[in-house]
Amino acid sequence: MTIINSTNLASVLVVSNSTVDSWVKCGKISPLKSDNSYSYFDLHKLPFPEIQQMSQSSWETEENIKPVRKFNSIELFAGAGGLALGLHKAGFNHVLLNEFDKDACETLRLNFKDTVVAECDIHDLDFTPYKGKIDFLSGGFPCQAFSYAGNQKGFEDARGTLFFELARAIKETQPKVFLGENVKGLVTHDNGKTFKVISQIIDDLGYYLVPPRVLKAVMYKVPQKRERIFLVGIRKDLADLVKFYWPSPYHRVMTLRDTFYKGELFDSDVPQSSGQKYPKRKAEILSQVPMGGNWRNLPEELQREYMKGSFHLEGGKTGMARRLSLDEPSLTLTCAPAQKQTERCHPLETRPLTVREYARIQTFPDSWQFAGNESSQYKQIGNAVPVNLANAMGHSLIRLLNDIEAAVNQEERLLAKTA
Repeated sequence: MTIINSTNLASVLVVSNSTVDSWVKCGKISPLKSDNSYSYFDLHKLPFPEIQQMSQSSWETEENIKPVRKFNSIELFAGAGGLALGLHKAGFNHVLLNEFDKDACETLRLNFKDTVVAECDIHDLDFTPYKGKIDFLSGGFPCQAFSYAGNQKGFEDARGTLFFELARAIKETQPKVFLGENVKGLVTHDNGKTFKVISQIIDDLGYYLVPPRVLKAVMYKVPQKRERIFLVGIRKDLADLVKFYWPSPYHRVMTLRDTFYKGELFDSDVPQSSGQKYPKRKAEILSQVPMGGNWRNLPEELQREYMKGSFHLEGGKTGMARRLSLDEPSLTLTCAPAQKQTERCHPLETRPLTVREYARIQTFPDSWQFAGNESSQYKQIGNAVPVNLANAMGHSLIRLLNDIEAAVNQEERLLAKTA
């Protein structure tokens, strides 16, 4: 039996805790038991498609997918390497990683010792030497506003944006498959105009765009409530030969207890590392917030002191004075661990999360080294794609390239017979 608590169920379904409570009260779902913190459910008996996918997952089968040959790849906007590492673990052979940030480039060099790291503005990179030499290209391109998105001029509309540079790299290298990654709001950005331009560009480049999907990291062995959209493009001369399969979710939700202590995620407790500290008064106030609580759990006089003018504003503001819970995933990590609006206080100790705790929440291995000062390391980690999510996508992409390889070989054999 796999148990899921009410808060983690809400995280998977992207609903509020009160919604789950209302389902219990009306009899839509029945808990095995309840306590002062949670209701607990048998995951296999919950009537939700996302939960049923978890209970019937093919995770282990997909983890065993291996490339039938060496698939060479390029990654753009590589950052600290979360996406690159996940794809590498799935079987991709990175021949080039591009990043502009100096510290992130040094992080990449520390960990990808045999891979070329191009530390430069992507506008200055010529990708034409790689044409015909790579199978796959990826990039988590920053989402800038498309100033002329309404003009529907496709490739021309995107000039000056970083998506244009991703598109240019695809045009110059002609990979069999590409992957784009972005914030989940990409599809609705500028009332959908931005995504319309992106879709048109992909079509003009000669690629079929698989209907995009927002993936919840919490469903892919990542102890964090983080959502990202993934775009998969298949070159049109190959697209009719294959089908892309999205990764199966993991069987259960990983929590901070899994993250900080030896167990299924890591083979040791979290190692000591540097981390920011709270000012004295802030620490005194946060020390009174219980695990999983926030400013609303403080006495009223401390609520007023901590919230100041925000005390009288509407809205939950549940990220303020927030202490994480060991029995839940982390909230989405930001680029700094102690911002007042998006507090991420350690579950048991009154302090911000350390660098290594941050890294574990993003499922970086403890051996992954980060360059730069402490603030830079937090920023690199906070901006990264969770490694385990990237790895799950990587297995699906390796499967796709394996299928392309088989289909092309079969076509060549048939042509040879008829020649």
